[in-house]
Amino acid sequence: MRREHVRDLLDQVANGALGIDEALGRLSFEPAESLGFATIDHHRALRQGFPEVVFGQGKATDHLVAIASRIAERGEGLLVTRLSADAAPVLAERVPSIELNAIARTAYLPAANGPAQTGRGTILIVTAGTSDLPVAEEAAVTATALGNCVSRLVDVGVAGIHRLLARRDELMTASVIIVVAGMDGALPSVIGGLVRCPVIAVPTSVGYGASFHGLAALLTMLNSCAAGITVVNIDNGFGAAVAASRINHV
Repeated sequence: MRREHVRDLLDQVANGALGIDEALGRLSFEPAESLGFATIDHHRALRQGFPEVVFGQGKATDHLVAIASRIAERGEGLLVTRLSADAAPVLAERVPSIELNAIARTAYLPAANGPAQTGRGTILIVTAGTSDLPVAEEAAVTATALGNCVSRLVDVGVAGIHRLLARRDELMTASVIIVVAGMDGALPSVIGGLVRCPVIAVPTSVGYGASFHGLAALLTMLNSCAAGITVVNIDNGFGAAVAASRINHV
């Protein structure tokens, strides 16, 4: 249950539109639900504004679908990340209105009566190259699910820096910028030196042998000369979006 739903119930009780017993009945859902193979945190939305997000990678399809279905039934929204191509159609059959994003490997179901865009500004997601899109799209879907206005700036890496500089207005008007880059991972430093808003850097595992599956980009970002850049784990578009959303809702 989301905080705004609890507040609405309390308002109805206060003005006499809803009885105390009925309000208690609506609040009586258990905060956690055990499925044997998983324990769902149904009060995550109350504490943090969005239901527990399901990490699909490594889960058996029947387990994933069962967990996602139980969360979806509450009507507060659902987000699945790292969804495999095999599990996606099975989940879509169980939850027909869910939105699949094959590039992001996500599944998203908006809340039945939840707020739309509640963030104070725009989260801009910038990718160095097209190969970084899966991580960037995971961030975009997550930020959208969390109630943010999202904009994208694609394939503007340092190999052709004029592409980035030509879009400077978009950089300057963003409230938070997520920069997704593999290879040498230099793009966050460039952007961090141009803007005053928070910059969250996401290293990706894109690159040749000496990129060490994203470790080279991670170390570059951690050692950035541009002050104040926040760095998340390799390929963690979801984590970057959650951090950006919290900043955007302050």
